[in-house]
Amino acid sequence: MNKPTNLFILLIQIFVLTTSFGQNQVVAVESKKPSELFRSTQTLSLKLHYSNKELKKETNDSTFLRSQLVYLNDNDSWDSLQVNLRRRGNNRLENCYFAPLKIKIKKDDAKNTLFKGNKNLKLVLPCLIQRDNNDNVIKEYIAYKLYELVSPFYFNTRLVNLSYEEIKGKKVKEHRLKAFLIEDDKNVAKRFEGKIIDRNIHPLQQDDLTSVRHAMFQYMIGNVDFSQMFGHNVKLLFVKKQMLPVPYDFDMSGLANCSYGVTDESLNLTGVTERKYRGFKRNAELFTQVRLEFLANKAPMLNIIDECKPLFENEKEFNTAREFIMDFFQILANEQMYQNKILQEARIN
Repeated sequence: MNKPTNLFILLIQIFVLTTSFGQNQVVAVESKKPSELFRSTQTLSLKLHYSNKELKKETNDSTFLRSQLVYLNDNDSWDSLQVNLRRRGNNRLENCYFAPLKIKIKKDDAKNTLFKGNKNLKLVLPCLIQRDNNDNVIKEYIAYKLYELVSPFYFNTRLVNLSYEEIKGKKVKEHRLKAFLIEDDKNVAKRFEGKIIDRNIHPLQQDDLTSVRHAMFQYMIGNVDFSQMFGHNVKLLFVKKQMLPVPYDFDMSGLANCSYGVTDESLNLTGVTERKYRGFKRNAELFTQVRLEFLANKAPMLNIIDECKPLFENEKEFNTAREFIMDFFQILANEQMYQNKILQEARIN
């Protein structure tokens, strides 16, 4: 069968998929609305003032820095609330100038503010002080937004313009950074009236369709820095007797392509931009369904990337990221490449 015929058949299948969804479905679960903080798509302006050196000291999970979070309201006036800050991420601690933050907010402090309903938040910052630091954040943010088209089970995010006043002894150095907030996993569970499972469960015991969607997404963004079994950069959501993987932290992906990115040496990859499918073998019909879902979502996914173009400081970074996703769709649309690079790479252990 020639290539035009294959492509024609794929287009017919995509049309069927978009008009009559496949039989393999995750049990329908109605999600509650996210908190007010994550209902807006507008970039949020924040100000923080703390010592980066103090934050990065070796501390335990109960040690926080007290700080003031200043934010711009919808009426263009500045407001503030007390927060507690803690650094997170051992790899970033060793390799980055800015430590990613965990923000803890007391319920009473959040009352009557934009942050109501959010006791814990993550704030993703650039890693290094370098030319593409803000663009790296935008690329990782894009990954989160793309996953919203892949699965109904995802972390809500909110893009941030951050004015960070770094205390350096008696001096203060101001940094203007791109960042984004990530909702707490307990809030994700609450939206679906489920709970987060904190134990190791083999991926083949997790929901089939969500798992294939998740693995295909990780392949699309070129990420191998995760383990669905051991909960590395994946939270396990339990909803209506189903185990559902929810991924996060994509800075080591080929899409982000950060200068500090490293890959698993055991996989023999040349770098983070080399893709490798890390999902498990499952029913062939599931792979076909997910393949068609991604192809049907090609235009919306590219639209998400294109809408973020004005956020990039370096147009080359935007073009490279877009081309990286386009390469994925070329693999998906080509039958031989799809068979060789995805189906035959599916794991059995």
